[in-house]
Amino acid sequence: MSQAPESVTDSEIVETRGDERVELLRADTNNDGKTDVWVVDTDGDGKADLFQFDTDGDGKVDITMVDIDEDGQPDEVVDGDGGLPPEQLPPTVQV
Repeated sequence: MSQAPESVTDSEIVETRGDERVELLRADTNNDGKTDVWVVDTDGDGKADLFQFDTDGDGKVDITMVDIDEDGQPDEVVDGDGGLPPEQLPPTVQV
């Protein structure tokens, strides 16, 4: 079984496949109204290569994983947003 690389400091910027940020999925896994998971395509090919997780429910990215070669295995795991904070969505209204 392969293991993910060790975490590094918040100040390290992760390398992605490109400079685009096309969010393929946002998910609120604990139903608190805040995004907990971001799945992003950074090179416009329609495949996810950047995954970000809010593990403590504070609305901020706690872990960033990058799959540079898009083989399904993380190539880099970083504590924090890895220099790629998600864009803020406008508030939604429940009716």
